[in-house]
Amino acid sequence: MTVTVTSPVTGAAQTGLTSPTYTVVVASAPDVNAKQYAVSALGGTQTGVDTHSASRPFTIAYWWPKALKALNYMVGMVNPPPIPKNVYKVITRKGVTCHANLPSQTMVLTTEIVVPAGADSADTPNVRAAHSAHLGALAQISSGLGDSSVSGIP
Repeated sequence: MTVTVTSPVTGAAQTGLTSPTYTVVVASAPDVNAKQYAVSALGGTQTGVDTHSASRPFTIAYWWPKALKALNYMVGMVNPPPIPKNVYKVITRKGVTCHANLPSQTMVLTTEIVVPAGADSADTPNVRAAHSAHLGALAQISSGLGDSSVSGIP
């Protein structure tokens, strides 16, 4: 498997966090087609942030298709079926406090990657470019997304 999270993970810029890093350890995966890591320690200045626990999860998981779909040749078909898609996901879960008198709730961040079957071999450079641009944009707007999630202002 080529997707492996190495520890520590350097966090992207966020208002109120200084040089955030996350030590991760392999955790039990939620399914056979997944890998999961739990945050076991924090680095930098992250006042008020806690690590993974049963009641306040802090995990990063990666899913891949259980069975990859292939593109069957449809050239010349009068009514070709829809092109199948392979779906990959990265999901981060973090326990958060909604109110001092309420139990923790889990915040979920999901990136879903839907690759049309056949694009992996017919258009590899553009599949990679999509990943590069998407992850670069997320890194670039990380602090703004955090600010918007807290202030409600886009």
